[in-house]
Amino acid sequence: MKKTLIAALALLMLVSCAPKKSALTVSGLDPANFKATYNDFPVALYTLKNNAGMEVCITNFGGRIVSIAVPDRKGVMRDVVLGFDRIADYFPENNESNFGAVIGRYGNRINQGRITIDGETYQLPQNNYGHCLHGGPEGWHYKVFAVVEADESHIKLALESPDRDAGFPGTVNASVTYTLLPNNSLDIAYEAVTDSPTVINMTNHSYFNLSGDPANHTILDDELMICASGFTPIDDTFMTSGEIAPVEGTPFDFREPKLIGERITEDNQQLANGHGYDHNWVLDTEGDITREAAELYCPATGIDMKIYTTEPGLQVYVGNFLDGSVRGKKGVAYEVRTAICMETQHYPDSPNKPQWPSVELRPGEVYTSHSIYAFSVK
Repeated sequence: MKKTLIAALALLMLVSCAPKKSALTVSGLDPANFKATYNDFPVALYTLKNNAGMEVCITNFGGRIVSIAVPDRKGVMRDVVLGFDRIADYFPENNESNFGAVIGRYGNRINQGRITIDGETYQLPQNNYGHCLHGGPEGWHYKVFAVVEADESHIKLALESPDRDAGFPGTVNASVTYTLLPNNSLDIAYEAVTDSPTVINMTNHSYFNLSGDPANHTILDDELMICASGFTPIDDTFMTSGEIAPVEGTPFDFREPKLIGERITEDNQQLANGHGYDHNWVLDTEGDITREAAELYCPATGIDMKIYTTEPGLQVYVGNFLDGSVRGKKGVAYEVRTAICMETQHYPDSPNKPQWPSVELRPGEVYTSHSIYAFSVK
């Protein structure tokens, strides 16, 4: 009896001392899989929640949105963004991706990777058809952000980008604040200051699939609305010409909601150049964040997403280059057009297009950009 009691106590101590398995998030992520270091900086997973049941998971590696869980029309929680189940898969040595990331210093392309400020020309990395894309191959999407503030409703991340980081002039101190609002809206606010004249264009590169089922549902049958009467045409290297073309009478007219796949296969030079939609729309909202800039709706789940922004442009990319070679959350292969990116921004190559809204940032100024992604059901 005594031996049995001792054995039972020993077993109880063993169980109580064993490491406890972390609770999974609503989207099915294990926070333990996101605890690591990268370039000697700690990274982790942070979870935002509201009383309506919505959940957003974010890692400070690249300031990335890892998951967004929202209810569908039946109340079933759906994870509506692409990404990975563990932090190691976000590291560039394992996958070169920008899933959910903060993009900087400059989102989108800069022609031939060259900018001129106050008469001095700077050469940036040329990582896409000879152009600089998303700040180059070592852009902010691969940097570890410092966690400045974090609670259940918001997280503020900060990054210091040194002078000549990826060739860009000036030391820039930037931040992004994600706030989950009670009405199931994700508020994203960017700020930056510099000690020397530079350019900046921050955005978020989340890949959305409002079905929550990218293994079986592309985005071609989803409805898209963009409040834009113009767009910026591109050549076959995805570089803008400086022209703003009307959407009227073209497959780029989404002023009224229509299926993404409705005209995507038409014989159209711009669709050929972009391998589908991969263009910047010139928003008619004039920087008014109270006006709806775009809307995405998934009839299969009833999930609706509206976008509001202070930015003049919206880059829409429909996953033309996803090819199944990358496996994401739950081992799902991300095939062509299983997601859509909707990146609020200044126009591509604005540093070399003086007729477009300026992206220059000078000492004493504060760069700000503000966007809201509002979720609901129909």
